Amino acid sequence: MCDSMDEITQAVLARNDGLAADLREELARRGVSVVNLLSSPGSGKTELLGRVLARAVERSLPVAALTADLATENDADRLARSGAPVKQLLTDGLCHLEARQLRGHVESWLPAGTSLLFVENVGNLVCPASYDLGESLRIVLMAVTEGEDKPLKYPTAFGSAHLVVLTKTDLAGPAGFDETAFETNVQRVNPGVEVVRSCARTGAGVDVLLERVLAVRDGAPVHRPPLAPRPHTHGHTPSDTRTHTHTHEGAEAGLVP
Repeated sequence: MCDSMDEITQAVLARNDGLAADLREELARRGVSVVNLLSSPGSGKTELLGRVLARAVERSLPVAALTADLATENDADRLARSGAPVKQLLTDGLCHLEARQLRGHVESWLPAGTSLLFVENVGNLVCPASYDLGESLRIVLMAVTEGEDKPLKYPTAFGSAHLVVLTKTDLAGPAGFDETAFETNVQRVNPGVEVVRSCARTGAGVDVLLERVLAVRDGAPVHRPPLAPRPHTHGHTPSDTRTHTHTHEGAEAGLVP
């Protein structure tokens, strides 16, 4: 039974990888870069993304965002305040997004002329880490309140990141966050990856993050993480997501070489 489940999981991930590769080529031809944002729930990902989108809109940059959740349209409502086109994906319990889902929304919804698409993945550092979406840039975020050993607990997520963002840095003191230990742990699972420090409340790091994303869109080399997404069995059956458009004018894998 276990062998059969593992074979099914491997087949699902292999199919996803093939679709992701095709999607990446298609997006490159269309001049679209996808940024896949991964984090645990409560990291401040939505608030920070909203700030980045608002700054991009201020600069008249052609951006859009897809945000995924198990339920509610709360995050899409928040992101739409930026003035950027936003679409909510409701997964109805599925703990991650897959390349086929993203492709469907790229084909049916992505506004013409968009060159930068942010995808806010489901709040989860396990399942989403194993699924390539055809992204140009994978960013893993964590808040100082989550503890400096988080990268060691979730090595696949942090080890597959092109960029790491530390959020809620204004709470580092009250949380007793050891930034030196955090940096050591990040580099242990992903040597050479850049860590951007941010605070959505004050706006710190917003411009830096946007510039990093734009540089990749414009052809800058991307950090090569040591880990690729690795399969795991999580007991969910892939299913289609339900979507809602918001119109706004204006088991964890181990380390591998």
